[in-house]
Amino acid sequence: MTIHRRSLLLGTAAGLLAAPFIRPGVARAAEFAYKVANNQPMTHPSNIRLTEAVARILEESGGRVDIQIFPSNQLGADTDVLSQLRAGGVEFFQLSPVILSTLVPKASINGVGFAFPDYDTVWKAMDGELGAYARGQIEGAGLAVMDKIWDNGFRQITSSRGPIETPKDLEGFKIRVPVSPLWTSLFTAFGSAPASINFAEVYTALQTGIVDGQENPLAIMKTAKLWEVQKYCSMTNHMWDGFWMLANRRAWNALPDDLKEIVAKHFNEGAVNQRADIMEMNAGLKTELEAEGFVFNAPDPSLFEAKLREAGFYADWKKTYGDEAWEKLEAAVGRKLA
Repeated sequence: MTIHRRSLLLGTAAGLLAAPFIRPGVARAAEFAYKVANNQPMTHPSNIRLTEAVARILEESGGRVDIQIFPSNQLGADTDVLSQLRAGGVEFFQLSPVILSTLVPKASINGVGFAFPDYDTVWKAMDGELGAYARGQIEGAGLAVMDKIWDNGFRQITSSRGPIETPKDLEGFKIRVPVSPLWTSLFTAFGSAPASINFAEVYTALQTGIVDGQENPLAIMKTAKLWEVQKYCSMTNHMWDGFWMLANRRAWNALPDDLKEIVAKHFNEGAVNQRADIMEMNAGLKTELEAEGFVFNAPDPSLFEAKLREAGFYADWKKTYGDEAWEKLEAAVGRKLA
């Protein structure tokens, strides 16, 4: 089946994808009935491609592997579902490595502020030595992980107060960040007041003024309709983030090798296709979000990187990650950070 990215990504296929429990019928009960969870709505490119992947896994496995999608934090907040994954309550989970760092501290190495200048650098790193290093850390913590990381995009800052032009604009700024030490540390270095709030509660926190702003990729701002509760969007590109496809090790090892190959193949293909979707979606999103009411600006990232260096952010995180991880990061981005 050929998928036209633009129509799907803008939600016109929402009717097809809205019910996570509707999957192709099988003649008998699946030998392996698994669940996969994430925090994205069904209209997000991650779930569009995940829907394709689980359908193809079901078909190619001859109905032996039936994977049900639970989107939009249906099984709980990210940190809760991570606990469920480890306990075996859910078999697969798409999770940001920066949030995963609550369990696997060095998995968040890709999230160092202002490290990646562009997507070419990201994919060279995450499909190369830096990604392999992160997967090794994840495996060492008792989880299985697929080879290809899914894209969550470069993150931008939105505000109800005004545009973020320089680091000074972040002083005293109440900003929602995911539950992760790296995010908290990044904005603390700017003199902000970061608040760790799970994504399911972000819209309400912005609407009620608990926080002044938040930071996310444009695709998430689109699907979550954040223009309804924010006015300004500053294209800071301050962090690149993705989603590792994690697996409960016992559930993964229970699959025979031929089924592991099928599942891994389609999850990894889904990741590569989703990356292209996000790239295409981002190309038109700024214009669409401007039409919805967002006011955009593009600050100079070098000012923010200099402020982080001055605040000791890079030096502190180099000590936290250790020389091996930091050397791989600097090799991947082609410059010294600390």
